[in-house]
Amino acid sequence: MIDAWVATLGGVGFWPVTPGTWGSLVALPLGAGLVWAGGTRLLAVGTAAASLTGWWAASIYTERTGLADPPEVVIDELTGLWLVLLAASLRWQQVAAAFVLFSMADIIKPWPASWADRQLHSGFGIMADDLLAALYAALVLWLLKRGDVL
Repeated sequence: MIDAWVATLGGVGFWPVTPGTWGSLVALPLGAGLVWAGGTRLLAVGTAAASLTGWWAASIYTERTGLADPPEVVIDELTGLWLVLLAASLRWQQVAAAFVLFSMADIIKPWPASWADRQLHSGFGIMADDLLAALYAALVLWLLKRGDVL
């Protein structure tokens, strides 16, 4: 089923222990590849396309499984990390910071990501909380870049 393949990033979500981290790690080279191939514009288009496709796939997957937010659904980690990568350059320090900052924001879920995590359901809710958390991570990354920390 194509929805399961998309929602779990080709089965990455089934890898043992912390599937979200694996999803983010797989997203790193894919996002960097998009930037290398077509710049941040291609990454932005890819992020939008992955977000819409992820919403669709996660919605079908959650309806079929009956689970509200299955841990194996990791397309939201890909889209969240790609959103943060839009604020980075391809310097390894910024890419590493994007990964760490997104992971922290996804775990902490600052408001309104925490609200979205509790109140929004189905594929839309799965995608929304990670994208909102990613906005915080992108802002912190941008501030670190602006302050010449990275």
